[in-house]
Amino acid sequence: MANKVNVSVVYLAWSAFSTVVNLFFVRNLYVGGDWNLSWSKKAAAEAEAVAAISCSGHGRAYLDGLVLNGKEPICDCNSCYGGPDCSLFLPACPANADSGDPYFLEPFWMQHATSSALVVAGWHRMGYSYSDHSFISPELESHIRTLHSVVGNAITAGRYIVFGAGSTQLLNAAVNALSSDNSSTPASVVALFPYYPVYKLQTELFQSKNYRFEGDASLWENRTSNATMNFIEFVTSPNNPDGQLRKAVLHGHPNAKAIHDHAYYWPHFSPIPTPADEDVMIFTISKLTGHAGARFGWAIIKDEAVYERMTTYMTLNTFGVSRDSQLRALKLIKVVLEDGAREIFEFGYEIMRDRWEKLSKTLSTSKRFSLQKLAPQYCSFSQKVRAPSPAYAWLKCEREEDRDCYSVLEAAGITGREGGLFGAELDRYVRLSLIRSQDDFDLLLHRLRKISGEEGAKPF
Repeated sequence: MANKVNVSVVYLAWSAFSTVVNLFFVRNLYVGGDWNLSWSKKAAAEAEAVAAISCSGHGRAYLDGLVLNGKEPICDCNSCYGGPDCSLFLPACPANADSGDPYFLEPFWMQHATSSALVVAGWHRMGYSYSDHSFISPELESHIRTLHSVVGNAITAGRYIVFGAGSTQLLNAAVNALSSDNSSTPASVVALFPYYPVYKLQTELFQSKNYRFEGDASLWENRTSNATMNFIEFVTSPNNPDGQLRKAVLHGHPNAKAIHDHAYYWPHFSPIPTPADEDVMIFTISKLTGHAGARFGWAIIKDEAVYERMTTYMTLNTFGVSRDSQLRALKLIKVVLEDGAREIFEFGYEIMRDRWEKLSKTLSTSKRFSLQKLAPQYCSFSQKVRAPSPAYAWLKCEREEDRDCYSVLEAAGITGREGGLFGAELDRYVRLSLIRSQDDFDLLLHRLRKISGEEGAKPF
């Protein structure tokens, strides 16, 4: 009995001591309504010092940038700019309209430097999993569901969510989950031309016995021989490269399943007529917030068996997504949601609409080039009809002799993405990225004005 009393006394004394110590630290850290920072001061000072390096407005310095002579990081210059402070324009440099790096949103995040900043302790999430033994942050999952509800671009109620390293990792995870281990013939993976090249390249890379890439989905639509075949169709909506809202070509086929890639189904790139409500839907933060380097995406899934197979794939592939990436994604989504997601989408939409209008006007009188046709459409998020604001221009060379459109533009100092990568016999097309930096877009527009013969093209 005495021992129990002694243990109780010791426990109470230790609890009281612990409380006093905690109060002491809180009192010393929180003074006058502000936190009196300790270990995070140096990290914050380093971040602000690097962010303050101007790079002449044509580049950025980064904390992990190359350091010369033990001093501050040097500037990473935008395409066609060089020199120590990125002030030197390189006139012979080709306009970069190839990659999908979403630098057009960089100014938004510079305007929200305070709310979007992160300082992470060196001991943050050192283990493989969260406290519930999963690889998914429950708080991040909750915010993703809230985000879709606010934007109205996807149904998440009663659905499962899987995280991936960007949408890229989730694409093959979905193909693997939808294919059968017991079928005598592999599932045919298809996509309507023009399609995102990664679908073909990734499917062929893994060389699975359970599936193989079979090209254009439209070629299988009315074949009588396909009644017993199994299909997995990639449906990209809005489509990359032409921005069209799409539906499955093989919808209604008894053995067809679909993966709906909605990477660009956000109000800055596309009107949102209705919430997406498909069996497998894939999204990515790269086209939501512009943080492609964070490598974070998610899939929304109806069927539990498909969810379990995708979860197993992710577990065996990478043990889930980086905890640091999930923390950053959570921080960014919180900023997006601050005002009901209005500010970021209006900011992004204004830029993309303006770029599309300028590009369309530049090529409107050209007989050498044409663009995809996109019409204004009602958007349930903004509750009004909105003009097109696509991420890419799908440009076609119209002259008979311009069969290799990529080479035509390359000779004019423009680097796009070859149309042939998006499907067979598409060499007359080139995809031009409109989501890069303002420097990139301005130079692209100048070169297009010059090659299309627009009068008054001034030296850049």
